[in-house]
Amino acid sequence: MRSRTADWFECKIRYEKTMEDGLQKKVVEAYVVDALSFTEAEQRIMEEMSSYISGAFEVSDIKRAAYKEIFFSDEETADRWYKAKLQFITIDEKTDKEKRSNVNYLVQAGTLNGAVRNLDEVMGGTMIDYVIAAVAETTLEDVFEYKKKEKEAVPEYEG
Repeated sequence: MRSRTADWFECKIRYEKTMEDGLQKKVVEAYVVDALSFTEAEQRIMEEMSSYISGAFEVSDIKRAAYKEIFFSDEETADRWYKAKLQFITIDEKTDKEKRSNVNYLVQAGTLNGAVRNLDEVMGGTMIDYVIAAVAETTLEDVFEYKKKEKEAVPEYEG
């Protein structure tokens, strides 16, 4: 398991997909990209999807994700994305009352139980008291992390 904190954007792509029976069907698929702005998110999702989709497609929606951190799994069977809501438990020193703060995460796993197991694996290494309040499967197809592009070779000036 590894985790990545960034500014994530959920993007929806609309295009005509060839189904298993050979028919064309208009579909909308959701993806997540790591970007600094809505403009960059649109550019990044278009770049990523142009290598997977032949033909025209449009970005039909972009919104900021409700999570800042994503837990990536190395397992071959981890092909689904789960949204997890954790509650961190702290004690207010003045009132001695328990306070819970909600934090959302995106977790990659093959099953719901696998998502819970992955959450416990990552959070077990911390000193924070937490409760898993909710875990639900999403309709996300994939997550695209930012990758630094190789600098293009600049020809040297020969004068």
